[in-house]
Amino acid sequence: MLKALISFLLFGLAMPPLLAQTADLSTPRKSVYNHLWYLQKEQYLPQLAAKSMGKVPIALPKAERLAIQLKQVYDGMGLYIDLDQVPDRVDFTDSATRQHKVVPHAGLPQVFLVKVGHEWVYAPECLVLIPSLHEKVYPWGLHGAMNLVPAAWRMDFWGLHTGQYLGLLFIVLASLLIHRLLLALLRRVIIIILKRIEKTYVASNVLRTVAKPLSWLIITQFIILVVPALMLPIGMSKWVLLVLKSLAPLFATVVFYNLVAVMAEFFKQRAKRTEGTLDDQLVPLVSKVARLVVILVGAGYILWGMGVDVRPYVLGISFGGIALALAAQDTVKNLFGSAVIFLDRPFQIGDWINYNGVDGTVEEVGLRSTRLRTFYHSVVAIPNGKLADTHVDNYGLRVYRRFKTNLSITYDTPTERIELFVDGLRQLVLSHPHTRKDYYEVHLNDLGPASIDVLFYIFFVSANWTDELKARHEILMGILNLARALGVRFAFPTQTLHIEEMPGQAPLTPANDRNIDELKHAREAFIAMWKSKLAN
Repeated sequence: MLKALISFLLFGLAMPPLLAQTADLSTPRKSVYNHLWYLQKEQYLPQLAAKSMGKVPIALPKAERLAIQLKQVYDGMGLYIDLDQVPDRVDFTDSATRQHKVVPHAGLPQVFLVKVGHEWVYAPECLVLIPSLHEKVYPWGLHGAMNLVPAAWRMDFWGLHTGQYLGLLFIVLASLLIHRLLLALLRRVIIIILKRIEKTYVASNVLRTVAKPLSWLIITQFIILVVPALMLPIGMSKWVLLVLKSLAPLFATVVFYNLVAVMAEFFKQRAKRTEGTLDDQLVPLVSKVARLVVILVGAGYILWGMGVDVRPYVLGISFGGIALALAAQDTVKNLFGSAVIFLDRPFQIGDWINYNGVDGTVEEVGLRSTRLRTFYHSVVAIPNGKLADTHVDNYGLRVYRRFKTNLSITYDTPTERIELFVDGLRQLVLSHPHTRKDYYEVHLNDLGPASIDVLFYIFFVSANWTDELKARHEILMGILNLARALGVRFAFPTQTLHIEEMPGQAPLTPANDRNIDELKHAREAFIAMWKSKLAN
């Protein structure tokens, strides 16, 4: 009864003990049971366990050694074989391969049993792999570490002997020492590399948020490597390795998550020094997406480390993503539109743009839409997909701001005054600090039905609309004052009955009582006054 109870606790299956020292290999379950049962401490008979190895090629070690190495591989990898999951049929056939083949544990698919005659044994091609698998699980001969502990010291406490407790203590102390050494090494390496590119701010943040989890990630890998040497019971080894294999991707996720945050802050500082403003919006957006990707990938690896098969979930997400993309085509289009806007940069934050008759200043560029602050202070959200596919007039990219008008003067203006007036207009443009000097057009342009038209076509050099309006105000005031100084009257579209002279009344035509020299002097005086006013 004692052996049956031990068998039930070890394998999850209450199988009656083999009282006679024989090997029953008639089914896959009995063959696996024979292998593992006769390598237990209570009934250690490796010569019977070796029967499950079948006929061993001459080039390989003896069957007893292969049986021991294979069990140590199972234990070191934490692969608990549930005998209830192993077929117990004599003529079992694998549905996938149509062969008499059974894999005891899915975590080690390269090791399987085949039917040879009337017996189920480990396949010869698997026996060839056992030494290399053993070397991989126990590198540098770690499987013999417990033999260094004298047999007299091996007293059992709570399922472990003193040698295993000493090994655990050694792993803890070695991990703490390696942690200190790694932190010191990482500090020096990170500081040297980043200071050479003058990124002291980034170096300090990397040390604070990345160095420690990176150190613990390396230590976790070290512990996974040396834990098999403790030869822990399979039940304990399974859970210890499960926790360690979950911690490794967890620390890796923390490393990459913090590294994304540090790099985002670095690029944010660089974005502040650039002329464009769109990258100020791009950096936090890309940072959020990168963090989400790190979390999702990290969660997948953590679940994989816990033994969860994530492939069905990934496949389901893939098909679900396709279905979602088809159902939400506009949303996907807007996402691609966002990418086009960030890559092509047709406008920046703060630019004045016109889209489909809507004028406004770009306030924010998001994943789905772009927000414009209109001049009546409302907010208009435009889908990025439409912005990327249509014409957008960006007033914010203008180097010069055009100003065009026709100055209509009366027909009774003498030609000499018209010449002086037009020349004075040109000097207004040349003397103003915020007008384009290399190209402008000021000419007597047309003879209208009620006026003589002077074309006034100039460009302002201004950074924003407010500066443009201020410069326009100054130019217009200069035009009015120049006309007043020269006695030039502006015409307007009216119909009047014009009687040149009436008896006893003064004529309507202004008296031309000043000669050309006086008019030139008046013009020069006005231009001097104009320049002085602008200078102040």
